[in-house]
Amino acid sequence: MTKPHILQMGAYPAWDVEALEERFVLHRYFEAQDKQAFVAEHGANIRGIATRGELGASKELIEALPSLEVISVYGVGFDAVNLDAARARGIRVTNTPDVLTKDVADLALAMMLASSRDVVGASAWVRSGNWAGQGNYPLQRRAFGKRAGVLGLGRIGFEVAKRLAGFDMDIAYCDVSAKDFAGDWQFIDSARDLAARSDFLFVTLTGGAATRHVVDREVIDALGPEGMLINVSRASNIDEDALLSALEERRLGWAALDVFEGEPRINPRFLALDNVLLQPHQASGTVETRKAMGKLVHDNLVAHFDGAPLLTPVI
Repeated sequence: MTKPHILQMGAYPAWDVEALEERFVLHRYFEAQDKQAFVAEHGANIRGIATRGELGASKELIEALPSLEVISVYGVGFDAVNLDAARARGIRVTNTPDVLTKDVADLALAMMLASSRDVVGASAWVRSGNWAGQGNYPLQRRAFGKRAGVLGLGRIGFEVAKRLAGFDMDIAYCDVSAKDFAGDWQFIDSARDLAARSDFLFVTLTGGAATRHVVDREVIDALGPEGMLINVSRASNIDEDALLSALEERRLGWAALDVFEGEPRINPRFLALDNVLLQPHQASGTVETRKAMGKLVHDNLVAHFDGAPLLTPVI
């Protein structure tokens, strides 16, 4: 049987590549020096795209692949895929929800704790000899019992809030409407008002035009000089310039960030700050979850070309 040709947009772990190559012919777009020439050479044969959430598939790329049938996204976010262009051609799109949800929530809590107790700084204090030479590390701030806000109570936001409950925190959330499954967590209908009543504000929104810069200067100023912003969603959900200015001017106390505009080449202003914890977009970065994500990308592609129902369709 002739293997379908797949355009691989970005690197995957070796175990995923091996599984994909058993069933498909992979064309490594991300390795091509001249990507336009690469697409011109192989585009007519490409029937599927294997991509990552942050890479997506543009309208121009979709239009350049006349035989394209399916786009399988490695990640829960699909806002970088031009869904309108896909719908216009009847191209199916899948993602990998659920399998990464709890790992992302775990890192969100880890970032909160690491920042509030300055785990990184305290470790450096010990390693440098300052503990022995200068005494105990400066006192930090507690997390338990504080007010937590969750901006976006979807799958990940719900898991974050469940974990926050274990710290006896006063939990509120903001979404398009109140959620029946939220129990006694307080619903607040504006991001600004949620920030104003929060010590810790977790951003767990989906990406896309509707949520771009939801966290703007007004929201950041409402969180204030004693507040902490934690983002494990999309960089576009926060006005990064407004965030940097607030951190530099101490109008915002702290931030803990796993995503950035233009990553991995982040704004160098972040590197000069001592009130931000920086992570390399690794919220789903466990062996277990990445294997599950890769398997779901593979299995969605196999299902499509076998004529079976897609496991996790977006469209």
